Amino acid sequence: MKPLSRRIYAITAILCAAVIFVGVNIAVDATFTTQRLDLTENGLYTLAPGTRHIIGNLREPITLKFFYSKKVASDYAQIQAYAGRVRDLLQEYAALSHGKIVVREIDPEPYTPAEDEASASGLSAAPTDSGDSVYFGLVGSNSIDGKEAVPFFSQDREPYLEYDLTSLIYRLSTPKKPIVGVISSLPLDTGAGGMAAALQGRAQPYVIYEQLQQTYDTEMLDPDFKSIPAGIDVLMIVQPPALKAEQVYALDQFVLHGGRALVFVDPLSELSNASAGFNGAGPAVSDLPQLFHAWGISYDPRKIIGDRALAQPVQVSADAQQGVARYPVWLHLDNKEFDSSDQVTASLQLLNLASAGALSPVKGATTKFLPLVTSSDQASLLDSDQVRMGARPQDLMAAIEPTGKRYALAARISGPAATAFPDGPPNGEIPAKPQIRKSVGPINVIVMADSDVFDDRFWVRVENLYGKRVAAPFADNSAFVLNAVENLTGSSDLISLRTRATSDRPFTVVKKLQADAQARFQQKADALQAKLADTQSRLRALEQGASTDGQPTTSTGLTPEQKAEIEKFKRDLVQTRADLRDVQHNLRREVDALGSLLAFVNIALVPLLVAIFAIVLAIIRRRRRARAIMV
Repeated sequence: MKPLSRRIYAITAILCAAVIFVGVNIAVDATFTTQRLDLTENGLYTLAPGTRHIIGNLREPITLKFFYSKKVASDYAQIQAYAGRVRDLLQEYAALSHGKIVVREIDPEPYTPAEDEASASGLSAAPTDSGDSVYFGLVGSNSIDGKEAVPFFSQDREPYLEYDLTSLIYRLSTPKKPIVGVISSLPLDTGAGGMAAALQGRAQPYVIYEQLQQTYDTEMLDPDFKSIPAGIDVLMIVQPPALKAEQVYALDQFVLHGGRALVFVDPLSELSNASAGFNGAGPAVSDLPQLFHAWGISYDPRKIIGDRALAQPVQVSADAQQGVARYPVWLHLDNKEFDSSDQVTASLQLLNLASAGALSPVKGATTKFLPLVTSSDQASLLDSDQVRMGARPQDLMAAIEPTGKRYALAARISGPAATAFPDGPPNGEIPAKPQIRKSVGPINVIVMADSDVFDDRFWVRVENLYGKRVAAPFADNSAFVLNAVENLTGSSDLISLRTRATSDRPFTVVKKLQADAQARFQQKADALQAKLADTQSRLRALEQGASTDGQPTTSTGLTPEQKAEIEKFKRDLVQTRADLRDVQHNLRREVDALGSLLAFVNIALVPLLVAIFAIVLAIIRRRRRARAIMV
């Protein structure tokens, strides 16, 4: 038989390679649909264990409609990039759910039924310069007509994107919400305006309480309660008023029976003071001495932690530069002050607290005291009266004598506990249920010696975005409270994803170069600026007919000496401006050099390397061919 030509062999090989390529792709797509490789530094596309667990436990299908105005938003690069991340994350959810999550992307073009659907679903429309609106939100629904929505994906909430998506799915998959009972002297549910604002329809709940209501059924207990209502999963006590003996007894029995409690007390509540002008304002100082002693907690409501290392800067006068001082009782805590092994605090990055107290274990207690949030070792305890009287920040800073001890601001209390009423119920009353004197199991209580964690001023910016309230956190106060509630309800799935790094990659090398250059050249730049201002001032004075010593002349004209002085000042002005431009150029020289290098690498170096590789490969192949011919 006549052998096949090399051309036919090549064509056959190419066709076989194409068939194999398509077949392998189909097989991989069918077999490894959930396999991903995330090479981002912060694992932006690696879902947290809590997300995976929630998706894996879905029993009913959930439909997610992603409304995105693709054409209208094409001129806005930031929105377009963020939409790509949202889309990728939603597709990852769908791939992991094995059909339980259905994602549909809808482009609500103007004057279409899709736009009507987006508007009817409660999504917000962002206006543009062209007059069209951009929809960029999500609507989720379950099989029993439950609906949840993200009205608009705000760039400020990008670090919380996975939490927002997963919590939406969690709410749709868990129709029955846990019940959180609330005992508080603060207007958490009405905001700073209190009951007066509520009666006028202007109530704005504090953001943390508003977020609690989205995930849980919250039940405010009556101020005169005598027992804890049945069905309460977690009891949250925030800046409690002075409780009656029978109320303390009810709390004691609730915890001993296995009820979980989250407690916030405060030696000086800034939030209470801010609400003092409204009805319902509670006491500035709070304590639960009987219960704390029974639970093995020591707390002195007359002492406030002052911390030199964690002091927040505050404005103390109108001068923006000179009027800033560090206020040592307003604390800015980062992850070095959090217990990284506890689920409540492991993912936190920042907390802002104000006038917080200190907690410590009681010697010989049967319970276990685990600090969750602590001060630095540059702290000591200050008298609350000194802080309450409005001492200057510098005076408080001087009064701190660091003890080298880290004070606990929040702690988890667990283990066996005895009743706070060993002599029986108070007032000799016969309770509806027999008293138990020891806990039926380990108690589970989390206590924080600060109630200002709820104060919006310290952790969040609330903006009105196209008719909707949008909370943009700059600290993790909300994450701490919600983590604690979730942990106490037995659900820890959402805790691992409350605070995730943003996809924004700052130019750290560029910032360092700028900072170094600023340190080297700023002093010279300031001197030149001062010289420039002085020269301009003296030049104006001379041109207006003044002499060089600043005294006005009697002649309307200028003397030859003055004219010469003006020319000299003009030359100095030009030279000073040239020197200043040189300094400003030096400030950017290294940054520009780095930019040029990166541009060369991206534009020229890679193609050049490919060309060199091709040339070298061609030379090697030619030499091999030449050797083969010689042989």
